Amino acid sequence: MTDSAGIHHSLNSARPTALASLLRFFRDLDLAEESLQEACVRAMRAWPQAGLPRDPVAWLVLVGRNAGIDEWRRRAHHVELPDEELLSELDDADPRWIERLERSRYRDDVLRLLFVCCHPALPVAQQMALALRVVSGLSVAEMAHAFLVSEDAMEQRITRAKRRVGELRVPFEAPGRVETARRLSTVLATLYLVFNEGYAASGGEDPLRPALCEEAIRLTRLLHQLFGEEPEVAGLVALMLLQHARAPARLDAHGDFVLLEWQDRAQWDRDLIEQGLAYLHDALARQAPGPYQLQAAIAATHAQARSAECTDWAEIDRLYAALEVLQPSPVVTLNRAVAVSKVRGAGAALRLVDPLTTSLAGYFHFHGLRGALLHELHRDDEARAALECALSLARTPAEQRHIHARLSALPPPGAARA
Repeated sequence: MTDSAGIHHSLNSARPTALASLLRFFRDLDLAEESLQEACVRAMRAWPQAGLPRDPVAWLVLVGRNAGIDEWRRRAHHVELPDEELLSELDDADPRWIERLERSRYRDDVLRLLFVCCHPALPVAQQMALALRVVSGLSVAEMAHAFLVSEDAMEQRITRAKRRVGELRVPFEAPGRVETARRLSTVLATLYLVFNEGYAASGGEDPLRPALCEEAIRLTRLLHQLFGEEPEVAGLVALMLLQHARAPARLDAHGDFVLLEWQDRAQWDRDLIEQGLAYLHDALARQAPGPYQLQAAIAATHAQARSAECTDWAEIDRLYAALEVLQPSPVVTLNRAVAVSKVRGAGAALRLVDPLTTSLAGYFHFHGLRGALLHELHRDDEARAALECALSLARTPAEQRHIHARLSALPPPGAARA
């Protein structure tokens, strides 16, 4: 028998590739999603007793195809079906068809369909929402958190994107080389959103989702093979590798977050760091700096510091200042404020943070950082209010525990410091 946790992990890992393959097969996103859902239901019934299949993706693709074809027939649409030899009436996957699927190129479908979803006829926000839907399987709430919008707004984006794709009859084949290059920036942004959701999950019990990080890295490495001349592709690979290298040290034995300055750097994955530095060197050598390269350079500065005390915060401040010019955003300024606090003190950092109150009112990390800065300035009652606001926005138990620990460190309300 197979435990439910292992089954859920296998389903989550297999989902992006299985959905992409079903989407290519049916050319209908709703039908592909419904077919995959039915395949997952059948997997939850079959796998506990039969055990995990040798290739979960192939199993889900085959069972999903059969379920989708049944639904296709039920709707009585006069649509030409695939060759009869591909249609199986079996409820579960026949090993012969699994072998055929394993020898196919279905594993490349996710990357190819990323470019399909990023069709220029769609607004960029809808392109990214649709691509995330296909690639990551994030919930509407998780996607809304990634975009800093409401769940209703994100649901509307997805619905409109799917409707528009249907209206345009967007072909589910990879675009040509020129068109692919035009869509590259949106694909990169989508992959980074997938990575970030794995790096710091916006919901659920698990604060980290390493499988999402690893899938984003894998796909971005593939992009680098296709677009090796594009420095921003190498920059994004470098950024992901350098950040993911810290994963073993980011949680303590209780599953709580360990701040960067307190992490055991001996646990950092030095092999990933070396790979990341190599990608970054390749990108910077092309002398066309971009946002991903700058962020990778910031991550590299942390990675190369022997200890937190040795961190070159002045260099990090300069890099963030350059990033603000290339890609101005409230989140970039918020991140820069951390470096400014190390270089010029909490007061200077707070002067950067306070003007962001409106734009980042619903952002957990804004209130957490503001509370920490206010505490450092001995403005403890204000710090408590900020941290309580952060607590109300926490999406994972680990985030909640982190804020509770910060609140516990504050003196009682109204108490004067010695």
